Amino acid sequence: MITRRHLIRSIGGLSALGVSTAAYGVGVEPVLRLRVTRYHPMPRQWPADFPLKIAAIADIHACDPWMSLERIEGIVDRTNALNADLIVLLGDYVAGLHHVTRFIPSSEWARVLGRLKAPLGVHAVMGNHDYWDDRTVQQAGHGPTIAHRALEAAGIPVYENDAVRLTKDGRPFWLAGLGDQLAFLPARRFRSMAHFGADDLNATLAKITDDAPVILLAHEPNVAPLVPARVALQLSGHTHGGQVRLLGWSPAVAPRNGLRLAYGHFRLKCDLIVSGGLGCSIMPLRFGVPPEIVEVTLGRSGPVVS
Repeated sequence: MITRRHLIRSIGGLSALGVSTAAYGVGVEPVLRLRVTRYHPMPRQWPADFPLKIAAIADIHACDPWMSLERIEGIVDRTNALNADLIVLLGDYVAGLHHVTRFIPSSEWARVLGRLKAPLGVHAVMGNHDYWDDRTVQQAGHGPTIAHRALEAAGIPVYENDAVRLTKDGRPFWLAGLGDQLAFLPARRFRSMAHFGADDLNATLAKITDDAPVILLAHEPNVAPLVPARVALQLSGHTHGGQVRLLGWSPAVAPRNGLRLAYGHFRLKCDLIVSGGLGCSIMPLRFGVPPEIVEVTLGRSGPVVS
């Protein structure tokens, strides 16, 4: 998870590069650049002759001026142009910044995301900021959040410890969505609890009723070491790649259990891909990790050569 202390330390490390570098990190990379990052993992649990293309969007953090509705519209158009089989939304739709000119209501950004189209549909999970921004949910200790309801009103199903069986060309697979692992801010009513999340990995996987391959959506990547080999691929966001990434190193993302799951493709019991996301949190700064849409291609369309 990005912490204020680690992010400020990262920014301090950039200060020696001068004002022009800082201006680029605030005014150019997070606002004007948008790339498509492509992965072609080959998890052993996924049939090599079963091609599937996934487009993943993470960490929009809708707000003016840093992630306006116009920018989100551009992201939607760029994503639709990939012609993916399915599109997944990996959480954190609401603003993660305090210094904004406008907090965009969930109904507005959700309506724009409702324009996403794919043959196998658009599917979403919640992120920590979607929970943290909802005072009613924080007080109640359970969802659904305002963001959750807005997405469903726009026709996008949201998964919280749930799974759905999808089929492409007559071949089934499972798409599972985990509840957010950092959903509830520490408060007096939770002092005795060791766990502040809305996630339940075991209950989620228990809803899978056959041996078709599984793709897991989880906003935070940190659950990956606990994900069993039954799952072929986990897709996550949350880290923003650290927002500052130097020579492949994300100093703002602290290692956990010996792993720094900050950005990119990892091979654990299942394959894990962590998106660098689109928006910003804490500070409107990106350097070395431009906003990105992730395209993942599983399997291959040609004949399998043994």
